[in-house]
Amino acid sequence: MATDRNVLGGILKTCSLNPLTGWKRDGCCSTDENDRGLHVICVQATAEFLDFTKSVGNDLSTPVPRFRFPGVQPGERWCLCATRWKEALVAGKAPPVFLEGTHEKALEIVSLEDLLPYAITEADN
Repeated sequence: MATDRNVLGGILKTCSLNPLTGWKRDGCCSTDENDRGLHVICVQATAEFLDFTKSVGNDLSTPVPRFRFPGVQPGERWCLCATRWKEALVAGKAPPVFLEGTHEKALEIVSLEDLLPYAITEADN
């Protein structure tokens, strides 16, 4: 089994265990063939971003227990769909990104050059 890699070429680090995130709900932004949304970008949510994503039909702040979705609050990390992050980037609302926790598959949707200005470190959490 291959080890998941991040956008910097290293081993993919955990994004968040509280709230528990990831397509596989294992804390990592890993993916598989069933993840059509590519939930691969580890973001640190901001109020501005959460308001933006809600305004375009993807409410991330309201809990949905039946899907094991706790709701995301400002300051929390979450594995976000790559296309949603790109949409937020274009709108000027992109949240910070933990690059070491962002899966290399994100580079199929956004460039590293787009991600770098939004980079945060593990200590920023």
